[in-house]
Amino acid sequence: MIYYDNSATTKPNSDCLKRANKFNDELFYNPSTLYHGGLSVKEEINKSKEYILRCLGALNHEITFTSCGTESNNTAIFCAVKRGVFLTDNGEHASVYNCFLTLKQKGFETVFIDLNNDGSVNTQKLFDYVRNNRVDFISIVHVNNETGAINDVNYIAKVIKSINKNIIFHADGVQAFAKLPYKLSNDIDLYSVSAHKINGLKGTGALIRRKGLNVSPLIIGGGQENNIRSGTENVFGIKVFEYATELHYSLLRENYEKVKKIKDFFIENIDKNLFTVISGDNSIPYILSLSAKGLKGEVIMHSLEMKDIIVGNGSACSSKHKNSRVITACGYGEDVLSGVIRLSFGIENTLDEAKYAVNILNETAKKLKGIMG
Repeated sequence: MIYYDNSATTKPNSDCLKRANKFNDELFYNPSTLYHGGLSVKEEINKSKEYILRCLGALNHEITFTSCGTESNNTAIFCAVKRGVFLTDNGEHASVYNCFLTLKQKGFETVFIDLNNDGSVNTQKLFDYVRNNRVDFISIVHVNNETGAINDVNYIAKVIKSINKNIIFHADGVQAFAKLPYKLSNDIDLYSVSAHKINGLKGTGALIRRKGLNVSPLIIGGGQENNIRSGTENVFGIKVFEYATELHYSLLRENYEKVKKIKDFFIENIDKNLFTVISGDNSIPYILSLSAKGLKGEVIMHSLEMKDIIVGNGSACSSKHKNSRVITACGYGEDVLSGVIRLSFGIENTLDEAKYAVNILNETAKKLKGIMG
């Protein structure tokens, strides 16, 4: 099987699982207990925090472990600012976009900034709005999960803070973390990450928070995670997250170049008479969004699955919708929207796989065109 849906989830790395297994066997203790075993496990959680922050160069930040990127985003949006004007863009993941819709339903003023046609935020419109209007909280995705478009969140946050230093700036870094060469700037107040996008386990994420920023808890209970996220910590998942982070950062630039060659090969060899390339030049190598005009993306997806090639047709969290909200916001018409598929690559994928898969993809689309024609 060739798996090209790594933006939805990645396969947990077996070596990382083995390294962490002692936290299921001998070090299974509750980290909130005060005897030696619990204190040892608590220290291991702290080591994981320090390592992840060090990888991001986030010396002025702290980290709170959560259950996933969605929880991290929800905590940032609902718990950092209690009132005021909330601003985002139309290309956000559902875990951000739907939070803003919820705020709007509750009577808060919410603003949605337009996208460029590659899925990146229109920074000119963003900055103009902030210069001329009150804004209290901003959330901008680092890497668009459908098109792969990269928003330079360090630069965006710097400009925002130069306009109004009191605006709280959050970035959803789920698709960027441990894939892009990137250091978190002090202008980023909140940054969300997730383990299962980098060969860790589902059920583990984190919210990185600038020191001194007050964030109230979303989940109330025993006061774990410095009273920001109650609930007994998922120690096994956290340690797998740490080890998966180490796996990716140890070869981050090498993996970036390797995956870029795979993506470039697809773009060069895809039949341009059949496919429109949606992902632009300023996109992460790990995501390639295509559309087969006149065809249904879901039909292509299932046709490829029958040949053991797994692709997505947009965000897994929005798969029930007829057309992608994000690609629609990029300005494409129905002929493109209906045929969208997303290929998202992982560090296990190879160029040899791509050489085989691109031929199958071209043949599949050509055959379906013939049938429908």
